[in-house]
Amino acid sequence: MQSTIDDELANMTAEEIVAKFGKEELANMTFVDIAAKYGEEVAICAGIVADPDTRELTEEDFARMRPVSEVAPHLIERHRTGRGKQRAPTKTPITIRLDADIAEHFRASGPGWQTRLNATLREALFGTAK
Repeated sequence: MQSTIDDELANMTAEEIVAKFGKEELANMTFVDIAAKYGEEVAICAGIVADPDTRELTEEDFARMRPVSEVAPHLIERHRTGRGKQRAPTKTPITIRLDADIAEHFRASGPGWQTRLNATLREALFGTAK
């Protein structure tokens, strides 16, 4: 049954789908209710039609689209390189061997664990935080 409905909707626009199922009825239902009763595709189309800040993309829109690598290659390059160099390097990269339980303790505290390890060492050595 669902595949029959999906086949029928495949060549319809969002507006046509919403009109088929009743725009007023769908406007008074939540996404979850629409999806449960008519399927997710109808619920998505109802959301498109109800939102004045969006519209369904046309074949012309898709034809004009270009990969970001053509339009803004600098964005791709910046993403690939990560953070980049520090402007004024303040830390020295090193390799250190720690007891497993020490490393596990700091790693378990989540992102930023190396910074917290550095602060703990600073406190132990100098008695102050930076």
